[in-house]
Amino acid sequence: MEFFTISLLNGLSYGLLLFMLSSGLTLIFSMMGVLNFAHASFYMLGAYFAYSTTQVVGYWPALFVAPLLVAALGAVFERYALRRVHKFGHVAELLITFGLSFIILEVVQLIWGTSSVDYRVPPALSGPLFTIYGTQFPAYRGFMMLVAILMLVAIWLLLTRTRIGLVIQAALTHPETVEVLGHNVPRVFMLVFGGGAALAGLAGVIGGNAFVTEPGMAATVGSVIFVVVVVGGMGSLSGAFVASLLIGIIQTFAVGIDSSLIGAATSIGLEIGPQTFGYPVWKLKISQIAPILPYLFLVLILIFRPKGLLGTREG
Repeated sequence: MEFFTISLLNGLSYGLLLFMLSSGLTLIFSMMGVLNFAHASFYMLGAYFAYSTTQVVGYWPALFVAPLLVAALGAVFERYALRRVHKFGHVAELLITFGLSFIILEVVQLIWGTSSVDYRVPPALSGPLFTIYGTQFPAYRGFMMLVAILMLVAIWLLLTRTRIGLVIQAALTHPETVEVLGHNVPRVFMLVFGGGAALAGLAGVIGGNAFVTEPGMAATVGSVIFVVVVVGGMGSLSGAFVASLLIGIIQTFAVGIDSSLIGAATSIGLEIGPQTFGYPVWKLKISQIAPILPYLFLVLILIFRPKGLLGTREG
């Protein structure tokens, strides 16, 4: 029971961080149809901006300043680069965001160096939130979970209960009508892209000190957030939320299981012996295959439900 409870809490906190990351990418794709390959790089920028801002004004102002800086960069990129290649289709959009990810990586290494930086959890959140079964659950993980839930509620309210949200959704399906009504559709898309980048930046502020802030952090999470978006359903915010929690919990439980595949198979009544095809594979521990589980989940989803768990379209 102790293992289950602790792993569930850790899985939920990791899954909610994945949602913070994937929500911006989902928002940009659902509103603009752009699959932003540089989204994880905005996450990295959020962490580095927060690290530098914290040195000057402290962590709490950095929590607001860093995402705004990332949002400004995202909006400028959409206005002067992405918008110019939009007419050439999705391949051009993917390639330009792919190039941006490498530019951001090189700039980060030039400014902050190639090793990790000392970006720490603020003292107010450095202690335990509570103790269960003799194990302390960090207050910062609780704070991370709270921010992710507040983000979900805020995005939902913005898109469904405000005039701005209605204009954004109308601009996607009926841009000409929205322009006739006096709204600047290109500006709306610029704000959407900047907002999506800001969400990634906020995830960087929260996740950068919970894990490690270093130049490879974008590559570490970049592929996983694309898995989340596809598994949840392309453009589905609720799907991204469900997929984030599923992947976070599954991976966390798998990392904590020290038994081998052959032991797990035996426990459910399967006979695995030396004559079995691929016998050495069955000797692997479940914790060793934990990193590939999200991608296995992705393959299964693409085979049996291409539109994702809660998606409405298949690409």
